[in-house]
Amino acid sequence: MSEAKAANGKLQLHWKMLIGFLAGLALGLVAHYSAGSDAGWVEWLTTYVTQPAGTLFLRLIFMLVIPLLFSALIIGVAEMGDVRSLGRVGWKTLGYTIVASGIAVVLGLVLVNWLQPGSGVDPAAAQAMLAQGADRAKDIAGSAASQPKGLDMLLAIVPDNVVKAAAENTILAVMFFALMLGIGLVLTRSEATETLLRGIQGLFEVSMTLIGLVIRLAPYAVFCFMFNLAALFGWDLLGSLGKYVGVVVLALALHMIVVYSLMLKFLGGWSPPKFFRASQEAMLMAFSTASSNATLPVSLRVAEEKLHLPKKISRFVLTVGATANQNGTALFEGVTVLFLAQFFGVDLSLTQQVTVMFVCILGGIGTAGVPAGSLPVVALICGMVGVPPEGIGLILGVDRFLDMCRTTLNVTGDLMLAAVVSKGEEDAQAA
Repeated sequence: MSEAKAANGKLQLHWKMLIGFLAGLALGLVAHYSAGSDAGWVEWLTTYVTQPAGTLFLRLIFMLVIPLLFSALIIGVAEMGDVRSLGRVGWKTLGYTIVASGIAVVLGLVLVNWLQPGSGVDPAAAQAMLAQGADRAKDIAGSAASQPKGLDMLLAIVPDNVVKAAAENTILAVMFFALMLGIGLVLTRSEATETLLRGIQGLFEVSMTLIGLVIRLAPYAVFCFMFNLAALFGWDLLGSLGKYVGVVVLALALHMIVVYSLMLKFLGGWSPPKFFRASQEAMLMAFSTASSNATLPVSLRVAEEKLHLPKKISRFVLTVGATANQNGTALFEGVTVLFLAQFFGVDLSLTQQVTVMFVCILGGIGTAGVPAGSLPVVALICGMVGVPPEGIGLILGVDRFLDMCRTTLNVTGDLMLAAVVSKGEEDAQAA
């Protein structure tokens, strides 16, 4: 039987998504170059059909992500059995996250300093792109200015009202509450807490079932996403900002192929080709949706069914990692800030670049795992080092494509982290 088909003879989901991806891209390019993005029927189709269909799919996923993330993290913590195991897994997860994100940012900064993508942008095309994205760039820069900074950023992780935090989609605050509730269940063993834990387990199972139903729509949503991207922009924007796009994609590819492979081999004892083959469904879902949170249910299933990782480790690491382990986002933020600095002629000293590196690592940990969630952080860092924040209007046209690429790295990094941490925990338990 073909590898592309499941045991029941049906085509596997990731192959369906790949077909939707290629079909949407091909038809979108045909529409763009035969009729043009300004053609009435293309504009109508993208405005009233494909864009709403894609948005509806993401909303269905996001509707279920909070209960899934909340219940999975609590169960993952409670299943650790004792606080010492939780502490060990937590510190290892944090340590590997900082190391991987640090390497990612350094790699990005080295490449952008070497290849100088900001010096190769056509001024006329750049001004047109800045004007086109001016309104959205202003909104993003304004939202960045209102974001908490420094000590306030740390304090914001602890919610004063968890219901309000969930309503405002403040993921880190919801995760903190779930973590505390999980610790409380570990420390308080009674009949009542066992009942509560079973109820939360039920919430997790219901969330996974509902998301499983929604995920069946993924191939059609992927078709819509790619049709929109190709029909509206074609390859024009990629050509105008080709050097910048090339540097970001090169850095992301090197980090995934080289750094992740080395960590898998030497820290987790994994065969990198075997790992990447098993992870391809989650990688394709991440690339299509450009959202770590939307890909979380697929990542959980891949970790348990394809990678065969311990549930208590994978649930904890993946739910935390969907928000906190975003190497691709940290790398993208560093490259983009330096690219805009080069474009505007702002000469950043070594000290300023080191500052950018540290803020990018922290930004990668705290960035929302949703499409374009890193743009306010980029605007914030630009303002810190004297680069005009409205410059992000220059890259808005290509951000969707780059968001897809960096989300793929983020999700793969979460699975890599779960594999590496699981290996260490298995050894510790065996001893």
